Amino acid sequence: MASNVLTKKADASKGNLVRVKPEPEAPKPKKARGFSLFALLDKYANVDALFEHGVPLKFMPHVLFLTGITLFYIGNTHFAEKTIRKIEKVKIETEDLRADFTTLKSEYMEASKQSEVARNVAPLGLVESSSPPFQVVVPADEY
Repeated sequence: MASNVLTKKADASKGNLVRVKPEPEAPKPKKARGFSLFALLDKYANVDALFEHGVPLKFMPHVLFLTGITLFYIGNTHFAEKTIRKIEKVKIETEDLRADFTTLKSEYMEASKQSEVARNVAPLGLVESSSPPFQVVVPADEY
């Protein structure tokens, strides 16, 4: 026979013994409190009258609709914040890439000057031409 592990086992020492009644505690005097929001709501909004005979099912579609709208609103807010964080991250990355582009462009402009090219190819044995270029004219009947 299986025993229920969620309940306590009956104590064998509890037989037909006289139970001692605990003495009632003296009521504590109520402290004068300041403003309480929940006391004010309880005083003016009688919500207990709605639940005297159980949960009124006629309000359930409205409650479910408002719950759905609330969940949609919370999800939309999270999605918008995540999108804003992604946009900020992309902006920072774009600024870094723009700075890199500007640096590389200026280095390329400096390296493509005629004097820089001549200096870089001099170890290969190439020298700058001192004569200007000329045009080769081929007669039409020769071609």
